[in-house]
Amino acid sequence: MAIDQLKARRLEQMGLGPVWVLRMPVGHALDASRSESAAPSVHVPAPRSEDYSSAHANGAIPAMDWDTLESTIRSCTSCGLCQGRTHAVPGIGDRQARWLFIGEGPGRHEDLQGEPFVGPAGKLLDNMMRALGLARGKHTYIANIVKCRPVGDDGRDRPPSADEAAACMPYLERQIALIKPDVIIALGKTAAASLLGVGEDTALSGLRGKPHSYAGIPLVVTYHPAYLLRKPADKAKSWQDLCLAQRLYDER
Repeated sequence: MAIDQLKARRLEQMGLGPVWVLRMPVGHALDASRSESAAPSVHVPAPRSEDYSSAHANGAIPAMDWDTLESTIRSCTSCGLCQGRTHAVPGIGDRQARWLFIGEGPGRHEDLQGEPFVGPAGKLLDNMMRALGLARGKHTYIANIVKCRPVGDDGRDRPPSADEAAACMPYLERQIALIKPDVIIALGKTAAASLLGVGEDTALSGLRGKPHSYAGIPLVVTYHPAYLLRKPADKAKSWQDLCLAQRLYDER
């Protein structure tokens, strides 16, 4: 899949291009992706925290409909992240989305607005979707591993801990079950490690560039948009990941 000139110009006008133009034809990039792994990996569920709210304890989450699920997320007290939140951030988008994008957790902008990926990283994610012919809210859903903002002692955003991620995972599992997406894109190492059940010390470079599977759904790992804002040279690698995701989507 190639980006047409109109899309390229749009990305340039937003100060984010050339973003997804490969130095090699897409077919060659996909061949390279195929050579790195002949078979998808098997999903191993991540360990879960035992410190759950009543919704966790009584096993109600797997039976929740969308409205009940989102209401429960907004009032959740399953971990300490609830203590400093302005808003919980369940997610946003098409509830029957074909594409599911999953990040690590809300940041400052998201905590204030109650919507995922609304800051600079969100604008870049919108461009990533646009490069695939997608748009926020149209055949796409955006969620995070944790639904409340993790904040460090210095007051800055931080990755969620393993216990925080495990406490929130039942919510994401239910979202995935309700959406039934055709492909999942894990944005960054925290999302990838939580979804694939691998250790936190696993390098992102060892996970991206090849197909994985979560609950029978194709999953592709790529860089978090916030990382790409700091390391724009890796946007070409992320575009290869998106091309791989497009191929897996087309094969469904």
